[in-house]
Amino acid sequence: MTDSLPYVKLDILSDPICPWCYIGKSQLDRALAEYPDAPFVIEWHPFQLNPDMPASGMDRRTYLETKFGGKDNAVRVYAQIAEHAETAGVNIDFEAMKRTPNTVDAHRLIHWAGLEAKQSPVVDGLFQAYFVDGKDIGDHAVLADIAAAAGMERDVVTKLLASENDIEDIQNRDSHSRKMGVSSVPTFIVANQHVIPGAQPPEVWAQVIVDIREQLGSAQQPSEEESPTTH
Repeated sequence: MTDSLPYVKLDILSDPICPWCYIGKSQLDRALAEYPDAPFVIEWHPFQLNPDMPASGMDRRTYLETKFGGKDNAVRVYAQIAEHAETAGVNIDFEAMKRTPNTVDAHRLIHWAGLEAKQSPVVDGLFQAYFVDGKDIGDHAVLADIAAAAGMERDVVTKLLASENDIEDIQNRDSHSRKMGVSSVPTFIVANQHVIPGAQPPEVWAQVIVDIREQLGSAQQPSEEESPTTH
């Protein structure tokens, strides 16, 4: 965010087990690295790919074959994802991923991280843990480790995870997004007006940033009636 320009809200609907969300964030991060003064304030919002997933999760192979209608289809879909990830320079260790978790607790952690302005490192930690390290991000100990690494209080997070705090809120927010027409993630909403669906390449985000900066700059220019005159 710049000193001279107002900020623009960037809301991101995502699920930390969604490979396209991981790819999409990585590509957004590349654009933000190129434009460090991009006037975004980012907030992450819950959207569960599998809201009916058992609380303990399930074997990943079983999940994929059930979701995509058999082994061959699952292999085909994930071969495409692997190709896109490689093109985007995103590291995913598919072999290390043994379980597909229920992500309501991961979303609760993201919510609590937002209260401490630590959403970005927590989201990064969740993606790293799941897609690179092959950890079960439905496991409370794993989530507590991610929270602590992001600078949150491990003991507080552990107690919160053991409770039912904010579960209903996460589910209601997810449901609200679906009622508003969101059917897939990642979904990016710029300034509460413009929807950008999917994992967009860095050059798309670069253009969005340039356009926003130009619009904000133009909005700050005084009109002829407001401009000072010399008599």
